[in-house]
Amino acid sequence: MTTKKTAASKARTTAKKLPVKKPAAAAKVITKAPVKSGVKDATQPAAKKPKKNHKKKVVRDSFTMPQNEYAKIAEVKAICLKAKMHVKKSEVLRAGLKMLAELNAAQLKQKLGSLEKIKTGRPHKH
Repeated sequence: MTTKKTAASKARTTAKKLPVKKPAAAAKVITKAPVKSGVKDATQPAAKKPKKNHKKKVVRDSFTMPQNEYAKIAEVKAICLKAKMHVKKSEVLRAGLKMLAELNAAQLKQKLGSLEKIKTGRPHKH
């Protein structure tokens, strides 16, 4: 005795799949590509590929500085906002580095020598 479910499943498994006919391929149009000769045409300038502008990689870092010096960044940003120029902290620091790079060795030594020495690393939690 077969149930409806088993009879239906047997019918599915025993049924043969009919082959599917593929449509006939469309006629291909063959065109010949123009043959390039070794002689360059003087009327056409040589096309040069423009150089790609590769983005400079950025580095993410952390640093330690005294709170009063850190507040100077906000002061510089406020001055820039008054001049209707929005700047980020990283831009302020980069501008400062650019100015330091323009100093000679003696001036740089004097500026860096006047900085307060601080302990590096993360502050202790209280």
